[in-house]
This record gives sequence, C-alpha cells and structure tokens, in this order.
Amino acid sequence: MSDVAPAPVEHRVADVVVIGGGVAGLVAALECAKVGLQVAVLERRDGIGGCVGRIELDGLSLDSGAESFATRGGAVAELLESLGLTDDIEKPDPAGAWLVMPGPNGTADAAPMPRTGILGIPANPLGGDVRRIIGWRGAIRAYADRLTPILRIGRYRSLGHLVRSRMGAAVLDRLVTPISAGVYSSDPNVLDLDVVAQGLNEAMTRAGSLSGGVDQLVESRKAGSAVLGLRGGMHRLIDALAAELDRFGAEVVTGAEVTAIARQSAAASMVEEGAAPRPADAPVPGWIVDAARDGDPPIRFDATHVVLAAPSDASRRLLDEASLGWSTAADWPHAASVELVTLVLDAPALDAAPRGTGVLVVQGTPGVTAKALTHSSAKWQWLADAAGGRHVVRLSYGRAGEPNPLDGRADDEVTALALADASVLLGTPLDASMVRASGRTAWRDALSHATIGQRDRVRALEDVLAAEPGIEATGSWVAGTGLASVVPHALEAARRIRRVAVRPGDSE
Repeated sequence: MSDVAPAPVEHRVADVVVIGGGVAGLVAALECAKVGLQVAVLERRDGIGGCVGRIELDGLSLDSGAESFATRGGAVAELLESLGLTDDIEKPDPAGAWLVMPGPNGTADAAPMPRTGILGIPANPLGGDVRRIIGWRGAIRAYADRLTPILRIGRYRSLGHLVRSRMGAAVLDRLVTPISAGVYSSDPNVLDLDVVAQGLNEAMTRAGSLSGGVDQLVESRKAGSAVLGLRGGMHRLIDALAAELDRFGAEVVTGAEVTAIARQSAAASMVEEGAAPRPADAPVPGWIVDAARDGDPPIRFDATHVVLAAPSDASRRLLDEASLGWSTAADWPHAASVELVTLVLDAPALDAAPRGTGVLVVQGTPGVTAKALTHSSAKWQWLADAAGGRHVVRLSYGRAGEPNPLDGRADDEVTALALADASVLLGTPLDASMVRASGRTAWRDALSHATIGQRDRVRALEDVLAAEPGIEATGSWVAGTGLASVVPHALEAARRIRRVAVRPGDSE
C-alpha cells in the first residue's frame, strides 16, 4: 500500500461549466456570462479556438483552421457586429477554384471548376466547363437526366445515390466527390441530401430533373450564398470572444481535460480522497464536473448547469459515463482524421494565381496525396498585403474512412510532401529553397453532421437532454458544418440555460 498522499483536489463553484473552448463553447459561455451567470470554460488543449485557430509562420499570423464563414442566416455577421468587428469583414477574391484530376498517360490534368452548380452537380451538363472535366461521354450521360422523368415516389436520401442514378459516375466521381471530401470530409454516398442540399428534393420534383432542380436552387440562393472573412484572419474572432469573456468575469482554464460529469445526486460515488469541502454558502449544484491538469491539482466544479461543447468523441464519452440512460457506442459513425499543412513560400511564379484561389482533387490523381489546396494569399487581399510578395498555401489531408496519410510522418517529411503536392496542384515547379516556413494543424475527431442518420441520432440525444435539467450539447457534431451552423446552435443552447438560470433582476 502506497504511503504517497493523493493529490489535493481544487474545489470550485460555477453557475455554468462549459466543456470545450472552441467557437461553440466560447459563444455559449459569453451568452451566459453577459447576463451575470458565473461561467467557467474548460479546454483540453493549451489554447482556445478549436477549428478557428492561429498559427504564426515567418512573422505572419495565419488561420490554422476556418478562414471564412457563410453568410446564410446572418448569425455570424451579428456576432461579429456585437464584437466590434463589422468594419473588418472582407470578401474573398472572386476568382474560382480549379479541379485537378487524372489525365492522359498517367499524368495530372487541371481545369477550372464549373461556376454554375451545387456541390458539383451541374445545372448545365453540356456546358463547356463541365465537358472539360467529364468529357463528352460523361456529359451526354449527365444530360440524360433532363430526358428521364423523375418517377421515384418519395425522397432521395443519399447525395451520392441521387447523382449516380440521375447523372452517372463521371459527375459523381469528378465533380461531386471532391467537394464532398473537401467540405464535409465524407463520401457523398453517406451524405444526407436534405442536410447538404436543402430544398433540392422539392426543386427537382418541380423541375422534373436533377439539373433543373439545381438550376432553380442556384437562382434562389444567389443572394444568400456568399462567403466572407475577417481582415487579419478569422482567428481574430477568438481573440474578441476571449476579451469579452474576460470583461464579463468568465474563467477560461486551458490544459484541463474533463474526465467525468455526474448529477449532483451521484456525487458521493465520485468524491476523491483529499477533495476540499464545498463552501457553505455555495449554491446547490446540479452537476459535478471533474477535470485533470498536467502539473497542477485536478479541479472539481460544482455546477448548476453544464454545456458540452467538446468534439464528438469526448462529448459522447462523457454522456455515456454520466449514465443518462442513453448510449452512443453502437451506431455513431467514425470521425474523419483531417490535417492542414500551411506553407509560406517565396515563389514569384505564383503571383499570377495560376489556379485561382484554390484546387480540389479527384481521388486517385497521380502524384497527389492532398485532397484540396487553398491559395490563401490569392484568396484574401489583406493577406497578400501582409505577406509582401510571399505566398501562403494550405493543403488538406484526410478522407473519411481512411487513415490520414500524414500519420506517423515527421515534420520535414510532411513539408516535402506538401511542397510536392502544391507543385502539381498549382501547376508550378516549387522546390525546398522556396519554403520560408511550414506548419501543421490536426483534427482527429472530425465527425460530419451531414451523414445519413446523423439527424436522427442528434434528435435522440436532444430528447434525452431535454429531460435532464441543466445540461446542453453543442458544436459541429450536433449543429452542422461551419460557423453559420455552429454559432446559432450555440446561442440557442445557451439561451435555454439562461431562461431557467437567470435570477430576477439580472440583465445584459
């Protein structure tokens, strides 16, 4: 039996404990803190921001994750306005993206992506920009969609099944799959059509064809499909949220991994030896939250409310262990492993932006491991100005259902691979002497909300949480991909807590 005394447990109290310091967690925390609730944010990593992060390379402060937001719904723009960032919103360069694909004689070929379509589904299958990618045979097969009545009763559910059945394999493999991999890190066959292309089922029924339905949606969405960014990078959103949380007295603890949550009624089974007693004047909590820290004593929070805003695996593990009468183990999909590699280059040949603002990749393209590339300094004028002639490119690796090709590779090896991929994707010879700096950012828990069955799983989770007082779940795994989905979901989760937690007389 060891004579070593157990580490003391630091006991704290909060009205709301938010587990996860990504955008969802920070937005929910601020929404609670600004009405006077005592809020603590626990983040496993050493820094906050999650998929909206910062990386410093060659004197440049760059986005390590999301670098833009969709304007749909207006929630992100409203958040930026509340944080005083409206004047810094910028539009990207309108130059389109390109596609790199297998070409003749075992080489890579490239062409501009068709500009009229949704998720790669063309509105005009016989257009020259479409034929350049799928050929005459593929275009004629796709045009057959216009001549074939839609006889199926009911709704298409799988994006991939719909595209293959109506337009054929060429459209699916060369146009739709690269976008599905780049945007959702998922195969189109497992993407829920009503999630990724809302209204398309109805539109193609009205039009009598898939391409006709796409054409209707393109026209209706022109005013609301813009993508915008922030001068200086989207990571400035995290800085602004952190400043506001500090102003309202919220506590943010990094390097704190939550190991367990439990109802207050179950707290007795969780008490560690050496835990400090709860202060006598503390409010009676609904939940106990335990977190471990490297080099520091573990923390135990008595919390009236809990917001789960961690990635899917961590959130579901905590929910399973909390014994809420709900299990996630059996039927939830495996998350994708995604990694971004950012290169800062001295490459004057890229001044002309030879492949627009970015490149998508058809799987199996010779000599390419990446699934996508963004020419960030061509996409954003503020970055071109800051880079002063240097070029910033970001390459994305990792497809759903496959090991990430960068796993186990040393940094030097990854830089060399990314440079070789960039050379092919940009159609420009690049060598190691041009690399000013390189950085990596990995997400090993990228679970897409858009996969078939995920909405049903999320609804089941929501039903369970609705019966549990004072606990909410938010984040991309339940809200959907992108800030335009995550921000309003986090706000609504926080407002449900506010409605039951705000004391009389409290106000913003």
